[in-house]
Amino acid sequence: MIGRRVAITGLGVVAPCGIGQENFWSGLLGPGITSGKWITIADWDPLPWFNNNAKEARRADRVEQFAVAAAAEAMAQAGDLKIDPTRFGVIIGTGIGGLGTLEEQMQIRLEKGERRVSPFLVPMMMANASGAAISMKYGLQGPNETICTACAASTHALGYAARLIAMGRCDAIVSGGSEAAATPSSLAGFNNMTALSSTGQSRPFDRNRDGFVMGEGAGIFVLEAWDHAVARGANILGEILGSASNADAHHITAPSPGGRGAINCMRLALDEAELNHDAIVYINAHGTSTPLNDAAEAVAMATVFPHRPAVTSIKGVTGHALGAAGALEAASVLLSFQHKLIPATAGTVSLDDDVNIDLVMGDAREWKPGPTISNNFGFGGHNGSVILAPA
Repeated sequence: MIGRRVAITGLGVVAPCGIGQENFWSGLLGPGITSGKWITIADWDPLPWFNNNAKEARRADRVEQFAVAAAAEAMAQAGDLKIDPTRFGVIIGTGIGGLGTLEEQMQIRLEKGERRVSPFLVPMMMANASGAAISMKYGLQGPNETICTACAASTHALGYAARLIAMGRCDAIVSGGSEAAATPSSLAGFNNMTALSSTGQSRPFDRNRDGFVMGEGAGIFVLEAWDHAVARGANILGEILGSASNADAHHITAPSPGGRGAINCMRLALDEAELNHDAIVYINAHGTSTPLNDAAEAVAMATVFPHRPAVTSIKGVTGHALGAAGALEAASVLLSFQHKLIPATAGTVSLDDDVNIDLVMGDAREWKPGPTISNNFGFGGHNGSVILAPA
């Protein structure tokens, strides 16, 4: 990446398979989803992250609650950065935002009338609420922007945040993504378009895959200028080497034939990182478990990386968290660096005949951490890739 190096010094995770880094990692090594068209965070209690203030917590949609909780863990790990707040930004990704609040208040309006609609509807449903809440909680006065590019949103957010630091616009940024879109109407819509698994199983790249399982959660990171992190003795979790974003310009939901957009996106990320394709030793795939998307992504990976690096998809455990997917997957990569293990692709048993990749299946695989590319592709033809490396 041209300009300053970008370090990651804080990480926070909220996911169905575990809240907090340790629980999340344990969950990634677990058996995965075995039934159901969606998986959510059971018995979620936001109060600990809202000073045990029930009124304050109720005025935040679930998507904002996840982001605030994950940000608290990330900021605590990063420690005291001592950075000018005007040069400390927030760049968050989400696919939808406060859909739960919107759906709930629409029902109230229909059943009880306009005057019963909450005055907090708008600030709770707006897609930028998570970033705004983080900015206000920590007094961060730099750029505060929200990227809304479907399932590529948080990967795009991380890439954009890293560039702002690299170019010298910011010295540190809280970035990542959050999503809580498993609502009745959303699930009905995805189900009726046959995107959800009819068997209730997420099986990325498996010959019997039949759709994704909806997930939710948040992954939040603290990014800062590498030299600043080193100077203050920070524990550096990893480095962002490069990223890319492009569009298929093909179809509102289906990927471009042969994975053309994904191929170009990965190559652009390699160019920004100034790496040859064979420097990549691990690919964290988008791997949604849908027939068309997995097929296109498999072709794209085989085309760009003929040396067949290890590949995994964590969606067999986390479900597909839409705009937060890339953040959860980047979190899994950083933890893979730390534990020197690549989680297996839960749920996948038999690779499709046309899938020519080295997919990690069955058991986690030991590895020597090195440059890793994480991919996400979203409805609308959005493609995103980010390249991470161990510190």
